Amino acid sequence: MKVYRAFWGTLLMYDVVIVGGGHNGLTCGYYLAKAGLKTLIVERRDIVGGAAVTEEFHPGFRNSTASYTVSLLNPKIIADLDLHRHGLEVRERAASNFFPLNDSQYLMFPVDGEEKRREFAKFSEKDAAALEEYEADIEAVADELRALLLKSPPNVGGGLSDLLKAGALGLSALRKPVEAQRLLLDMATQSCGDLLDRYFESDIIKAAYAFDGIVGAYAGPQSLGTAYVLLHHCFGEVNGKKGMWGHAVGGMGAITAAMRKAAEEAGVTIRTGVGVSEVITTGGKASGVVLEDGTKIEARVVASNVAPKLLFDKLVDPGVVPDDFLRRIRGLKSGSATFRMNVALNELPRFTCKPSDGQAEHHSSGIVIGPSVAYLEKAYLDAQQYGWSREPIVEMLIPSTLDDSLAPEGKHVASLFCQHFAPTLPGGKSWDDCREQAADCVIETVNKYAPNFKESIIARQIHSPLDLERKFGLIDGDIFHGQLTPNQLFSARPMLGHADHRMPVKGLYLCGSGAHPGGGVTGVPGHNAAAVIVKDCKRRVI
Repeated sequence: MKVYRAFWGTLLMYDVVIVGGGHNGLTCGYYLAKAGLKTLIVERRDIVGGAAVTEEFHPGFRNSTASYTVSLLNPKIIADLDLHRHGLEVRERAASNFFPLNDSQYLMFPVDGEEKRREFAKFSEKDAAALEEYEADIEAVADELRALLLKSPPNVGGGLSDLLKAGALGLSALRKPVEAQRLLLDMATQSCGDLLDRYFESDIIKAAYAFDGIVGAYAGPQSLGTAYVLLHHCFGEVNGKKGMWGHAVGGMGAITAAMRKAAEEAGVTIRTGVGVSEVITTGGKASGVVLEDGTKIEARVVASNVAPKLLFDKLVDPGVVPDDFLRRIRGLKSGSATFRMNVALNELPRFTCKPSDGQAEHHSSGIVIGPSVAYLEKAYLDAQQYGWSREPIVEMLIPSTLDDSLAPEGKHVASLFCQHFAPTLPGGKSWDDCREQAADCVIETVNKYAPNFKESIIARQIHSPLDLERKFGLIDGDIFHGQLTPNQLFSARPMLGHADHRMPVKGLYLCGSGAHPGGGVTGVPGHNAAAVIVKDCKRRVI
């Protein structure tokens, strides 16, 4: 590999090496290269994308393997990387969600507001009338938080600049009406159950919204902090339409394939099939990485797109890390209780509550099985007691209804995102021994609502929490690189004192979902980390 002269005058192999070629690593690399920094991304797997990839799991059947739907990808990042020019196309769902309830009842979440009110009125006229206030409150708080997404939060102990930043945010908040401040506090700390009780009376409607509050949270709807998880899933938009969800044509891998093109066009070097075994530290400073094959790569800066727990447990010498930091990293609350499946289908599921001849609107929506608040809560309690829910919460998407490139003609693929499945099973059991049994439970759950589903399955792909950790480096199977609890958000992500992406080892930065604002396919942590790295390089403080 050619050695060149970096812009600050030191002879180095690279200015920055990024560990992990997921969407945040690719985003970070793009911005660094555009700023003139010679950047290398190293990825353990043979493809880039991290958990946002598309793979063939049965001959002729392809699907998004882990992450599975589009909304949170930030519009600035889409525009800056020119992802549409690089091949990204996102198609909108016909309806947001479809909730089968029993053999005869269902709740639809249409895109059109008036249609949605009519759906709510089937269960409660009062709730139909309350919908406008609820959505206005959610959108108002989401707008406030959107304004904070593309900035590193104030860093506790970070000096005068962070103190001024915190003061400015505080003054901005104080200028808001007191009720707006109360609402923001409630949504940052309350349970989604308590929040939804303020607006709605129908248990069915509350359960439909509460689903977003427990996604990836390993929590029940009455757990504190789940109101924020609900809000986190409201930041998004598709094709300029706020609150929409969609499908990337070609699967989630189409997003990261477009990001790769943008990054390489900007000058980033990307190497796949090369895992990192160690972050090199010289004199207590990060100075490169060692690959699993023994190759050493020197760099002025190391940016980590892997989960904080993985970074500091496996890659960084604990001797160069302060004890208090290491203790807290190891104590981060982690584990999303996610069980992820893909299935190849002979035919579309036929739901008893909404019979249809062939493809219908609900087939291209998010199909959520979680018919009551009690059902959601019991799924959480079951996982704590038994290891997984006996009646799991299932979100099924059938992307082949929007994208016929994923399956042979007349066939379909479905994503099954399932909760709650504990990262560690009780009684010393391993997920290797229980994954098939848990998958059967998921299939039987869907089959109760669509009796042809089980027989229509041609093949299935299973990712237990342990599989997610092994394959994608998601420690504890955590899709967010650490839970979105109140003590692990904003200036406390990953912990107080290090919210600015700078780790306690000089020259080491965090650019993945373990940093603000957290998980989801957003690209925001990578964007924000790049800004900090560029600033530090220009100031020559590393």
